[in-house]
Amino acid sequence: EVQLVENGGGLVQPGGSLRLSCVASGFTFNNYAMAWVRQAPGKGLEWVSAIEQGGRSTSYADSVTGRFTISRDNAKNTVYLEMNSLKPEDTAVYYCHAPSSFPPYDYWGQGTQVTVSS
Repeated sequence: EVQLVENGGGLVQPGGSLRLSCVASGFTFNNYAMAWVRQAPGKGLEWVSAIEQGGRSTSYADSVTGRFTISRDNAKNTVYLEMNSLKPEDTAVYYCHAPSSFPPYDYWGQGTQVTVSS
């Protein structure tokens, strides 16, 4: 059974930090680039960041560049999102995504809530 289990969400004050993690199982993790996608209340999905299979190349949405850092540990089948200088507009459900152009092999986690509020 394929699983992507996110952890690390919560309530944080503006300017604070959180570290999300996503543990994968049931598929060959190091064959996949991995991504984080978020959905703010009442809005659509927004791609946040991605990392290639080996972890050497990363990319970020303009809205999080310089504040968020994606990383992965293939030995632990885990991808991370370090979030610093958080803003209220970062409030969203954050999803871990193992993308594939073949729908049966495109995997999503259940999401973790991040709330930035004073």
